[in-house]
Amino acid sequence: MAVSDPLFLDKTNPELWNSIGKFAKQVTKSYQAAGISDRTAELVNLRVSQINGCAFCLDLHARRALEAGESMQRINLLRTWNECGGLFNEEECAALAIAEAATDLPTPEERIAAVASARLVLNDEQVAAIQWIAVAMNAFNRVSILSRHPVKERELGESVGK
Repeated sequence: MAVSDPLFLDKTNPELWNSIGKFAKQVTKSYQAAGISDRTAELVNLRVSQINGCAFCLDLHARRALEAGESMQRINLLRTWNECGGLFNEEECAALAIAEAATDLPTPEERIAAVASARLVLNDEQVAAIQWIAVAMNAFNRVSILSRHPVKERELGESVGK
């Protein structure tokens, strides 16, 4: 194998990969218990992956978002969610602001303001759950980016499980 070939972190240490998968399952239980929909969680996953430039995760979570009932229009406009008028509701906007703050890591004041604004719309359990979604997605993005996970061409309508 050439040194320029991808080094898949998930294959070099499957135990760590499995533990991050278990972590993601706990995050899912947490956000669902907090009343956050899978659709909103996938918007957060997509926005974090857009910011990080993770093609593999963008492909995966766009398909999951569609399966969760998201529209292609909103997926296409997600990068500009805060310029779309009423296309995204108040809770989704709060979640996306948290996702951006957790990923971009702006100044402490900007992070605090993003969370404080979100707390006007979401309860503390929901705010925390969304932060955990962003933390998990950032971790998965790093693994996929460092591993250079390939994006495979898929047939129209092909599900996530394939």
